[in-house]
Amino acid sequence: MDYSSSRKQLHIAMFPWLAYGHIAPYLQVAKFLAQKNHHLYYVSTPKNISRLPQLPPTLCSNITFIPLSLPHVDGLPPGVESTSELPIHKVPYLKKSFDKLETQLTEFLERSPQIKLIIHDFAPHWLPPMANQLRINLVCFSIFNASTNAFVGSPSEILGGSRKSPEDFTVVPTWMDYPNNIAFKLHETVSHKECEDIVSDSERYATVLLNCKILTLRTCYEFEPEALRVLSKIHQKPIVPLGLLPPPLTNVDDKGDENWEALKKWLDSKQEKSVFYVALGSEVSLSQESMHELAFGIEKSGLPFIWVVRKPPLVEEQFAEDMIPPEFEERVSKQGMVLRGWAPQLRILAHSSVGGFLTHCGWSSVIESLGLGKPLILFPGGSADLGLIARLMHWKKVGFEIERNDVDGSFKSDLVAACIKRVMVDPEGEQLRANALAMKGIFGNVELSNKCLDEFTQSIENI
Repeated sequence: MDYSSSRKQLHIAMFPWLAYGHIAPYLQVAKFLAQKNHHLYYVSTPKNISRLPQLPPTLCSNITFIPLSLPHVDGLPPGVESTSELPIHKVPYLKKSFDKLETQLTEFLERSPQIKLIIHDFAPHWLPPMANQLRINLVCFSIFNASTNAFVGSPSEILGGSRKSPEDFTVVPTWMDYPNNIAFKLHETVSHKECEDIVSDSERYATVLLNCKILTLRTCYEFEPEALRVLSKIHQKPIVPLGLLPPPLTNVDDKGDENWEALKKWLDSKQEKSVFYVALGSEVSLSQESMHELAFGIEKSGLPFIWVVRKPPLVEEQFAEDMIPPEFEERVSKQGMVLRGWAPQLRILAHSSVGGFLTHCGWSSVIESLGLGKPLILFPGGSADLGLIARLMHWKKVGFEIERNDVDGSFKSDLVAACIKRVMVDPEGEQLRANALAMKGIFGNVELSNKCLDEFTQSIENI
C-alpha cells in the first residue's frame, strides 16, 4: 500500500557504525524510507560513502550523503575508515576517532533544524545529550537479531548487573525464559576484550538504549517471537523489528564479469547441492595454525568446495601467502577452488550446485544463505557476538557448529571434515537441510521484509 501522498515528510539522519556490515543495512533502510517520500541524511565518512552502491535515480532527490572527515588519532593508520581495514586489536583506535566526530555532527545538526529524528547504531554514547539539547528524537537500530540483543540484557544489567566474570557469560541468562542455548563459549568472552575501547561496547549500547524512543532490529516475529517478547519485557519501550532485509537478487544473472564466468563454468560442471562455499567475512583473522587446520579439514571432507581467502588487514604479502598450507592448492586442484580477495558471494550461494555454507556467522551472511535455503556449517569468528548467532542457528536446527575447545577455541581438522559432511551429505543432516530450505520462506521473503519495514515506517512517523 502506498500512503506516502497523505503524510508529512520527515527529515531523518542515519548514523551507522564504521563497518560495512552496519553501513549496508542502514542504506537499505534509508532507501525504503526515501521511497516513502521521507528525506534522509546519510552520515558517514568519505571512504565509506564512496564504497556504497549507486542510488537509483528516483531516490537521489530524497537521500543526501553527509561525509564527515575522520579525525586523526595516534595508533590509527592513515586513510583507515572502517573495521575491515584493521586487525581486531586496532579497532579501539577507530572508536576513539569515531567519538571525535561529535563536533562535526553537532555542527551539521545545528545547521539542519529540519532534522527531528536520528536512526543510530550502538556506538555514539555521546549522542543522547546532544540530541536532547537539539530536541531530536532517537531511534536505535541494532543490525543484529533479537536473540543476541536479549542475551545482552537491560541497560541496568549491562551497567551493573549480576554477570561479572567471563564464566558468567557462558550460561543462558535467567531472563531468557524459554528453552534455548544462547550463551558465549569461554574463548569468545576473552577475544571480545581485544576490540574494546576505554568505553566498552556494552556501556555504549546501554547509554543509547536508555535514551532511544524505539529499538529496532534486523529480524522478524516469524523467526524469533520468544526473543522479541523478552526484549519488550526488559526494555519497557517499543521494540519494532524492521525485517531481515534480504539482499536483492536482481543482479545475480548479470553477464560480463569474467571472474564469475569462470566460476560459473566450474559450478555448472558439479552436481546439484554438492559444493560447499567457505567465506569467513572481511574481519576474521585466524592464526596461521588455525588456517592450516581449517584447510586440512576442508580437504579431508573430500567434497567439492569454493574457498574465498582474504588477506588479513595490514599484514605483509608473504605472510598472507603462508596462511594456506604449502602445496595445499595443488593437492586440492581437482576437489575445489581457492579464490583470493573478493568473490560474488550471492551469485555463488544462489547457484544450484552449492549445497552449504561454511561461515563465520556474520548476520548478513546467514541471512543471504538461509534466504536461498542453504544450510550452515557454523564456524563463528571475528567478534564474540557471532558465537551467539552460531548457537541460535544450531538451536534452530538450520546449521551445525564445528566443535572447538571451549577454553582456547582450538579445533581439529577431523571435526571440521565431520561437520561439513554432516551438513552436506550424511543421513543425520537430512532434517537440517530440509529446515534450511524451509527458512527460505522467511529469510528470502521480500514481501515479509517490506511489511516489517512498513510497520517500522509507521512507528517512526508516530513518534
